[in-house]
This record gives sequence, structure tokens and C-alpha cells, in this order.
Amino acid sequence: MRLLFAGTPEAAVPSLEALLASGHEVAAVLTRPDARSGRGRKVSRSPVAERADAAGLPVLQPRSPREPEFLAQLADLAVDCAPVVAYGALVPPAALDLPAHGWVNLHFSLLPAWRGAAPVQHAVMAGDEVTGACTFRLEQGLDTGPVFGLVTEPIGPRDTAGDLLGRLAVSGARLLVATLDGIASGELEPQPQSADGVSLAPRIETADARVDWELPAHVVDRRVRGVTPAPGAWTTWRGERFRLGPVEPLPTSLALEAGEVSPGPTGVVVGTGRGAVRLGDVQPAGKRMHPAADWARGARPAPGERFGS
Repeated sequence: MRLLFAGTPEAAVPSLEALLASGHEVAAVLTRPDARSGRGRKVSRSPVAERADAAGLPVLQPRSPREPEFLAQLADLAVDCAPVVAYGALVPPAALDLPAHGWVNLHFSLLPAWRGAAPVQHAVMAGDEVTGACTFRLEQGLDTGPVFGLVTEPIGPRDTAGDLLGRLAVSGARLLVATLDGIASGELEPQPQSADGVSLAPRIETADARVDWELPAHVVDRRVRGVTPAPGAWTTWRGERFRLGPVEPLPTSLALEAGEVSPGPTGVVVGTGRGAVRLGDVQPAGKRMHPAADWARGARPAPGERFGS
């Protein structure tokens, strides 16, 4: 089939790679506009745009896919199908029916669980033991379209959202190619999603990644892993933002208040609402990530001193 591939972040690149190696033709790529990022505010292209450039593919970057100019370009491309992987903008009704076989979305959850922008993060934060990826036909509802196929993936006890997304990006790419093969042959028909088990996964903002030390240790652990690497877990220390890498929950007998910091021979331990966690890497304001023990030797937390106070 002749395709328009829509995607933006690094997690979408394996799918583009798989499609380029398949028997389908990628006629063009749709991705988000170049954006300024970093301290220098340099203009950077999305990972998908960079891969498309390397492959010599036309790259479409409308500010909104509702723009008449983009809709005209899509009609002129005359694609059979538009596979989507984390494009980052809603596809308008005017565009949904232009490809003969519609838009096929690769979503990183087992729908109808975790509909929304951050399914992998929410699955880790919720303590799910299994997740996966689905291909489904895009429609106007939020991730509500009928499902073509799925793959499952266990969530390990120390997995971060980044670890899990990396694996799903690869297995999901294979699923996407298989789905398009099935559509092209006429052997695959999507099935409606179940009305049971619906859950939502809204975008995780920086404010959502602030650690609540009143929560039990195992919940703090899951929440920190769920926002690693982005947007990154954080708390405050002596009035400044303090970033945290993954932590380790501990069944400790230490009498620590929530957020209380206790350096020791086994590492830097922090009290929670129930139990404690051992810090891994940390990033004080204006510094690089480094081991918590190194930070504590310089910071010298006073007895009873706490994060977040």
C-alpha cells in the first residue's frame, strides 16, 4: 500500500524504519513542526523528521492538520492508508476519510485500558504487571476505534516508563507492519473495543511528577519510575528543585518522617508515609545527575531535615 506515516518522537522511529523495510511504500511523513529546545533554544527537528530526511522522504509539518493546505496535500498524495505513532495532534474529521483504508494508530496500551497521551507512564504508575500495544482504526473519539491486533509486554518490577516504551516501540513496529499487511490482503477486519475496563491516561505535566512523600514507599517507587525519564520526578531541597532518578522501596525499621533524609552506610534513605526508599541518582539545582551518596557527602543533611519542606 501507499502510505503517509504520521509520528513525531523517538518511540515512533522504529515503526518508520519497519515500514521502510516492508513491502509498503512510504510516500511522505507527517510530523510536528520544528521546535526550539535546550538552553540555547536551538531549532530542532523531530526524531521522525530526521529519519525521514535521511531516507529522502517528503516531510509535511503543518502547525495543525486542520489547515486547508495540508488537507490538499493529503488529497494529492492519494495514499491508501495513514499509519500513526505518537503524532501529537488530533487528526480532523476532514482528513480521516481521505485515505482509502483510513488512519491506523499504534497505541502503547491494551485498549480500552489507558486511552490518552501517556499510556505507558500511567501503566507503570498504577503498578500494572502487563501492558502492550494495539493497532486500531482512528476515529473522532479518544482512542475508541476498533482494534486490528495487539501484542502484550510484561512490566518488570524495576522498569521505568522509558524502559517499557523502548520495548513496546520495537514490538509495536512489528505489529503495525503485520496490521497493514492484513489490511492490504483483505484478511484483517478490526473488532470493536470492549465497553469494560476503560481507563484514561492524560498527559503527565511537570507538576504531576512532584513526589508526595506521604504516600507509601511502593507507590513513591512506581510514580518515580512512571515519570522517568520524562518529565522527571522531583521534590524540593532547601527551597530549590531537586530531581530524582528511580528509587528503591525498603522495608525499614528506621523511624523516619515522610520526606526525612537519612544518609548512612547503605545509602541515602528517605522516609515515606509507610516505609522508606533508598535514593539512586539525584540532580540538585544547577548540577548534573550523580549518585545520592556523593550528593549527601557535600550537602550534609541535618538530623530531621526533610525533602519538600
